[in-house]
Amino acid sequence: MTEPNIDAAPDLTFDLRNLPKVSLHDHLDGGLRPATIIELAAEVGHELPSTDAVALGAWFREAADSGSLPRYLETFDHTVAVMQTASALRRVAREFVEDLADDGVVYGEVRWAPEQHLARGLTLDEAVEAVQAGLEEGVAAVEETGRVIAVGQLITAMRHADRGMEIAELAVRHRDRGAVGFDIAGAEDGFPPSRFAEAFRYLAQNNFPATVHAGEAAGPESIQSALVDGRAVRLGHGVRIAEDIAVEATDEVDEDGVPILDVTLGQLAAWVRDRGIALELCPSSNLQTGAISQWGEDILDHPFDMLYELGFNVTVSPDNRLMSGVSLTDEFQLLVEAYDYDLDDLLELTLNAAEAAFLPLEDREDLVEYINEAYSNLAG
Repeated sequence: MTEPNIDAAPDLTFDLRNLPKVSLHDHLDGGLRPATIIELAAEVGHELPSTDAVALGAWFREAADSGSLPRYLETFDHTVAVMQTASALRRVAREFVEDLADDGVVYGEVRWAPEQHLARGLTLDEAVEAVQAGLEEGVAAVEETGRVIAVGQLITAMRHADRGMEIAELAVRHRDRGAVGFDIAGAEDGFPPSRFAEAFRYLAQNNFPATVHAGEAAGPESIQSALVDGRAVRLGHGVRIAEDIAVEATDEVDEDGVPILDVTLGQLAAWVRDRGIALELCPSSNLQTGAISQWGEDILDHPFDMLYELGFNVTVSPDNRLMSGVSLTDEFQLLVEAYDYDLDDLLELTLNAAEAAFLPLEDREDLVEYINEAYSNLAG
């Protein structure tokens, strides 16, 4: 492979926001509007760092931009606190869909942990039903404007808790009522997927797909556990799979004078790449949490482009739009400016996500066709 050409970004003559997008890694409690947080907090008497929407949004971004995943996760204390009633969950879910659509997303998977939203008396099922009602309201509102969007819930269990089996059963129970997959989230280091082996076995027995947060705060051993113990068919983040890739400089250069690198994949990296296991990469979030700290602190240090060039099934997601202060459009723009990506690259990344979506084959084929047609019209 060769090092990326980062001297100049391509002159894209269209608005990236208009591109149809697929968002696979997007947390419900990480995507609230600051104004909504303020209103909901007032209703329940929760104290916030600021009651000014602009200032509050800035506080979330600054608190999250610490280089520490634990510190990053602390910001969720405020969002989760205002998402403890059916009406609040319904509103947040509806606005979540509307914001996705405004960013050009045509299919999104919304991941969240129902067990964190029971403080005011909701049951797990009631919480899931409230979110689903909000998602459906959001879809209907988007359709009224002549646009299209589809969404599904990724029911998530928290790694530090012991409710894995209960949450897995909850997900399967709602499989025909909005739930499309399962995940585990929270502090990754020290809480391996093996703790949830029974839950993952239950999901596999019920033919219910799982994506597992792995390769963000922990390395290849976490990814190995996600694949073996978690039976994951996608990896949430997965960026630290790059630790299983050896890169050495050679004395050769390509026709443009760029040094040619010698790349060797370890067994785990080869397994992930060769089987097309999707990586849900979240570039801005990875910079904030220090997930790529061993390589550097800038987008140019991120292994994203290396993984893409090597043929990994790379997808792009925003992770937590409030905390990172980004949309999926912003993530695309970041990659375009850093790696000189063009329309073909963005299409490939989007199709990777569409084909990895937790949808029936026919729906994925329809989604791919829709995206291809939209890109074709732009290119024409």
